[in-house]
Amino acid sequence: MRRDIVKRSAVLATALAMGAAAFLGPQAFAGQPAPTAAVLQASAFAKGPDPTEQSIRAQRGTFAVSTLAVPSVPGRAFNRGTIHYPTDTSQGTFGAVVVSPGFFGPEFSIAWYGATLASHGFVVLTLDTNWLFDQPDARGDQLLAAADWLAAQSPAKDRVDPDRLAVMGHSMGGGGSLIAASKNPALKAAIPLTPWNPNPDFSAVTVPTLILGTDNDTIAPAARHADRMYASLQDKPDQAYLKLKGDHFTPNFYSPTLTKFAVTWLKRYVDDDTRYSRFLCPTPAADTDILSFQLRCPV
Repeated sequence: MRRDIVKRSAVLATALAMGAAAFLGPQAFAGQPAPTAAVLQASAFAKGPDPTEQSIRAQRGTFAVSTLAVPSVPGRAFNRGTIHYPTDTSQGTFGAVVVSPGFFGPEFSIAWYGATLASHGFVVLTLDTNWLFDQPDARGDQLLAAADWLAAQSPAKDRVDPDRLAVMGHSMGGGGSLIAASKNPALKAAIPLTPWNPNPDFSAVTVPTLILGTDNDTIAPAARHADRMYASLQDKPDQAYLKLKGDHFTPNFYSPTLTKFAVTWLKRYVDDDTRYSRFLCPTPAADTDILSFQLRCPV
């Protein structure tokens, strides 16, 4: 049944896009598209009310959230963590996101993503890594193992769509999220946050990726990490680079701007919800928080 719905949605989206192209002219799709063309498209996975600038910046979305503790289990490929999930069971399954902390970072350093993203309509697993000193490769493997477990074996598995999984991570966890995306192209999205990795070439990644860098990062300087990572991706569609004013630890704390882009990216690519495209294209201008935002439009 769901396949039929998805097929009908795809046919409808194609027809609407063709109609919009005829109405708006080819210039609308050659560069920055008119927002109305994107809004016309529907998604079988869309959750929640129509988004607004205020709603996507909110620390709490429209979904009530509960949590489940995930204890350590000997022999499992990842450590412990916390599952954050919408309590609403009326809207079917949700996309899922696994989040890794950075080097020597405990789970609580990235814990705010759990409740925030879950309240916007995702099942989220925030992790403690196996060892605080784990390198990006190990963190990438743990992200993939945790995503598989969350969808197939966790107490929240009935709430998760196993075909719509994403990864995030801070610092070495950000490098790990890119490594995870390079190993599993079936992931729907990746969001590396002030990422660190000794090799910044991720040209093999095809997963839609939003890289976050900052202008005052002395631990993973953007010029050596985030800038070069994005340079290896930028010739591909669905790859974005958000540079904020801040330091290496800016992603460890809630901010309306970071929430806006994380929620929008996950909604657009995990939920295939093009209602959110208008917050990405035309690309937002620099402001008091944003130094730059790069993305090939339309999305």
